Amino acid sequence: MGEMIEFPVSGGSIDGYEAVPQQGGGPGVVVIQEWWGLVDHIKDICDRFAAAGFVALAPDLFHGKTTRSPDEAGKMMMALRIDEAEKELEGAVEYLLKHDAVTSNKIGVVGFCMGGALSLYTATKNPNVGASVVFYGGHPNVKPDLPNLHAPVLGLYAEKDGFVTPQSVRELESKLNALGKTFDAHIYPGTDHAFFNDSRPEVYNEEAAADAWQRTTDFLHKHLGEELVKHGSV
Repeated sequence: MGEMIEFPVSGGSIDGYEAVPQQGGGPGVVVIQEWWGLVDHIKDICDRFAAAGFVALAPDLFHGKTTRSPDEAGKMMMALRIDEAEKELEGAVEYLLKHDAVTSNKIGVVGFCMGGALSLYTATKNPNVGASVVFYGGHPNVKPDLPNLHAPVLGLYAEKDGFVTPQSVRELESKLNALGKTFDAHIYPGTDHAFFNDSRPEVYNEEAAADAWQRTTDFLHKHLGEELVKHGSV
């Protein structure tokens, strides 16, 4: 359904995977990769968003590098320059805002693991972000400016996650509640980190993934606008 494109960022350009709804238009969503890179799973998520009525773009934050090795993925994640990633995500948001098929006045950001941390981070940096979805988001070098959070946040987490623990989720929830921010957190019982990743059967949980997907699309439609443009319709 989607295709690789090149879009402008500050000081240059970057590749990304773009998927547009068959009906022609919908709210814009930036999909932020896990530490594996811009792999087929992330592209498939963009296609799923397009099928659900969104214009989705996944920027290639690792610039062509992908891996299946956790050790290598960890090294690539730690080597990521957060300031550079911020500029590239800002470029992705700006690209979608100018996209002919995008019907929303603001853009959603949805991230997984490393990308989940960047989703929340971007929502504290960019006022054009209208909704943030965090799937078990964590990165030791990403420090969101929580008082400056611009958007409501949906957090989706795993009970058996040793990386992003339920305790850390509750601590984040307490901080955001104290700041008066909108944070809707769900911790799925009996699930592992990356339970949404259906390319990893050792951690994938079909029931939790289905519920998380429904919550995600409902949340984004609610905060980015329910009405979708259907080109050619009477």
